[in-house]
Amino acid sequence: MLERQILHIDINHCYAQMIEMLYPDLKEVAMAVGGDEERRSGIILARNLKAKEKGVKTAETLREALAKCPELVIVPPQFQYFIYYANQVKDIYREYTDKVESFGIDEAWLDLTHSQALFGSAEAIMDEIQARVLSEVGLTVSCGLSFNKIFAKLGSDMIKPAGRVIIRRDNYEEIVFKLPVEDLLYVGPKTKEKFNELGIMSIGDLAKQQRSYLKNKFGKNGEMLWYFANGYDQSDVSHKDVSMPLKSVGNSITTPADIRNSTEALIVFQVLAESVASRLRDAGLVGNVISISLRNTELKTIVRQRKIQRRTDLAFEIMETIRPLLKENYYFDLPLRSIGVSVSNVIPTNHTVQLNLFVDEEEREKQSKLELSIDAIRTKFGHHSISQLSVKLNTQLTDFNPKAEHVIHPVSWFK
Repeated sequence: MLERQILHIDINHCYAQMIEMLYPDLKEVAMAVGGDEERRSGIILARNLKAKEKGVKTAETLREALAKCPELVIVPPQFQYFIYYANQVKDIYREYTDKVESFGIDEAWLDLTHSQALFGSAEAIMDEIQARVLSEVGLTVSCGLSFNKIFAKLGSDMIKPAGRVIIRRDNYEEIVFKLPVEDLLYVGPKTKEKFNELGIMSIGDLAKQQRSYLKNKFGKNGEMLWYFANGYDQSDVSHKDVSMPLKSVGNSITTPADIRNSTEALIVFQVLAESVASRLRDAGLVGNVISISLRNTELKTIVRQRKIQRRTDLAFEIMETIRPLLKENYYFDLPLRSIGVSVSNVIPTNHTVQLNLFVDEEEREKQSKLELSIDAIRTKFGHHSISQLSVKLNTQLTDFNPKAEHVIHPVSWFK
């Protein structure tokens, strides 16, 4: 059996590189791609090398970045161009394999195992793709080649820009085990903190733990991360024509002003819940796990969820769950900077529905018709043409259209 050859490619400083292609003069200054500082709705999505040298980091707020680098030029994202250039890059990938799995706009895995019969060794293909993306599109990419997806991604993250790292069975311990544990895919800040408390500082430390110990401590995720650390990932690279089913629908917002109490939080949640419900209806989905995320002014985030008996695509039912979740889990000792809501465990709307004996079906039908009518009015006359009165009480917090502004961010932004 052929040894798997999995390539991971990451477009370096993706959005910043693409902005520099559009505006070459910005290569000479510290520049970052971000949101609207006046409305405080923005974070740093990407920064160029000069901004990186000044200490600017991705995922920090614009104010934090400007405090480090007052001369920083902030450019709003131009997603139509980002998607255009990303598609050009991925068209090159697809000339070598039909197994291309995107991981956000800027990253992708390629399975080159059987491509070698046509195009030469996997290493030669990697070098050729890297050179072609630079010469034909004008972008630098970093590459990692390995026998599984996890190590391939680790390789592409190690040297930037324009790096190339090959991780084989005979050298992975030397290369991988010395890396910080947080470099492993899906080890976020909270998991890193818990690992560090147990003396697990590196990927090698994690790999040398007893699998049963990690499973007892962290459940299935602990066991999964042990497999990843040891290179036991056998997950396939998805075929280009296979789309992953939508697992959840959500929206979040960093508000222009801090949210100081539950009244203010609930009117923002109302706007978000209406957006999520409308998007569920557009997708023909219903779900029964309601989650809220709360991020305070010290940037600490908590996430809480509750499972409801009957799946829903209605804002009023989502809000019925949000109210007690908020009351039970946050006391506003610190204001909130951003909040979010999502509905998960979704299935198609036409799936058999289990009725709830404690729900007034006639009232529920009225609410459903009302929300569908609101959808129709907003489609014809715009989002702000109709709103609940409570939402109008503080337009500084609620003057946004989450459905139109919704953007899916790659997981790697939040690591």
